[in-house]
Amino acid sequence: MTLYYCTLTLHDNVFFATREMGILYETEKYLHNWALSFALFGIKYIPQAYRLQGEMAQQPTYLDSKAEQNLLHLNQAGIYVFPAQPITWSYQINTFKAAQVTYYGKSKQFGDKGADKNYPINYGRAKELAVGSLYRTYIIAPEAINFPRWIRLGKWAAKTHVEVVKIPDSLIQVKSGEYVCLHPLNPLDLPTDTQILLYNRIVMPPVSLVSQAQLRGEYRETAGDAWKKFKMQFPQLPEQIRLPLRTSYGAGNVAATV
Repeated sequence: MTLYYCTLTLHDNVFFATREMGILYETEKYLHNWALSFALFGIKYIPQAYRLQGEMAQQPTYLDSKAEQNLLHLNQAGIYVFPAQPITWSYQINTFKAAQVTYYGKSKQFGDKGADKNYPINYGRAKELAVGSLYRTYIIAPEAINFPRWIRLGKWAAKTHVEVVKIPDSLIQVKSGEYVCLHPLNPLDLPTDTQILLYNRIVMPPVSLVSQAQLRGEYRETAGDAWKKFKMQFPQLPEQIRLPLRTSYGAGNVAATV
């Protein structure tokens, strides 16, 4: 399998409700790897259900082997996408009118008490990732794979540009022991023999990520003069890459057992 370096440039505002604080709906600055996986490979590698009814229509199926649409198909194809880390990013806050429904708030018409201004009582604010934000991530995939140039992200299906660079195998060393991974990770996708010693938690659905993690286990690393020469061609590459080995969707989750 080959390691690829991937950059994502937002050409539209990206919104997904990571936190809901009253009328403010905030988008986390990181991009979850499960969402990225569906966006990058959902059409070609993951079956798309024509129609969902009943209980299955309301249940997540990320690691459910009984469901037709799940991420375990990517394990069989030898593909894994890491979460995306922001390189440069900014936010834009937009105000929107909320639905006039009883479970959100009491419906009011213009002119009613409490609605004497020229906007509705029920409204919200969405804190969205702004156009031009730039992200980096890594993808493990077969060498002959074709990557899309454009994908759609978030609840608004925001247009996102994808650029992928292959990292030569000669620049990667496999090591074992304690190390620090500066790239965000999904703890459910780490192999069972990899231990997380210290980490910062990134709270976001459907699974919280970890960043600045100190781990123990097998990992791949780039270093040396050859890496510095390669990095000169791509200034956005970090000074060093350290990523856990044998990551796969649901690797540390017994529920993902096929």
